[in-house]
Amino acid sequence: MYYDMEYRVPYADTDQMGVVYYANYLEYFERSRTEMFRAIGMPYSLMEEKGIILPVSEAHCKYYSSAKYDDLLTFRSYVDEYSRVKVKLNTEVRRGEELLAKGYVVLACVNREFKITRLPEWMAEYCEKCLYPGKELEK
Repeated sequence: MYYDMEYRVPYADTDQMGVVYYANYLEYFERSRTEMFRAIGMPYSLMEEKGIILPVSEAHCKYYSSAKYDDLLTFRSYVDEYSRVKVKLNTEVRRGEELLAKGYVVLACVNREFKITRLPEWMAEYCEKCLYPGKELEK
C-alpha cells in the first residue's frame, strides 16, 4: 500500500529563483511519512508514548524537475522494507503525473535513551500495512 497526500507550495518553500529550495524535499518526505503513519493509526505521538523514537539514519533524494510557488504537489510514501531495527521508506514528489523527485529515508528504531532497540511486533504489523509490493512507482 502507498499513501498519497497533497500539498500546495507556499512562497516560504521557494528560493530567489522562484523554485522550491532543494532541502525542502527532505521535509516533504517527512510530512508524507508522518501523515502516512497517522492514517494507518500509528502516529508518532503513539510511538513516543510507547517509548519508541525513529530518528533518520540515512537520507537520499534524486531530483528530476523543479516545483514552483503554488504548484499542487502529491507526496507518495510507502514502506520499502523493514528489519529488526530499522524501517526504509520511499517517497515520490509529483506535480500531476510528472515525477519531480524521489528518494528514501532509513529510520532507526531507538528507545528513550537513544539506544538501538528491536522494532516492536505491533510496529512491524503497522509497517506491513504500508509495505508496497511493487516498490518502484516511477513511470
